Amino acid sequence: MWQNLGFVVVGLTAGVLSGVFGIGGGLLIIPVLVYLFGMTQHLAQGTTLALMIPPIGIFAAWAYWKQGNVNIAAAAFICLGFVFGGWVGAKFANAIPELMLRRSFGVLLAVVAAKMMFGK
Repeated sequence: MWQNLGFVVVGLTAGVLSGVFGIGGGLLIIPVLVYLFGMTQHLAQGTTLALMIPPIGIFAAWAYWKQGNVNIAAAAFICLGFVFGGWVGAKFANAIPELMLRRSFGVLLAVVAAKMMFGK
């Protein structure tokens, strides 16, 4: 029971941050599942992808859309690419060792953080 409550708290926190910053599950949910809930990197990534199947961001996207801050065409084309890219990426990720995947994920987060902080 407590674990499920923890999952709800993680979801609420990620939802708020997603609504504020437009971030996805990778930034918060995956590390929390790995370090607080003891999941493997593969399990955390698969779980995070599974939670994106329903339209979890529908109300946040609607709030942005009402303010004129959504490009529907761009979102549709990105979604199309994401469907196929996600499948290819998942096949690749499941074929590499856990430690390599975790370290690669950390490098990606560090590169994005550095670019956001120090880039133009």
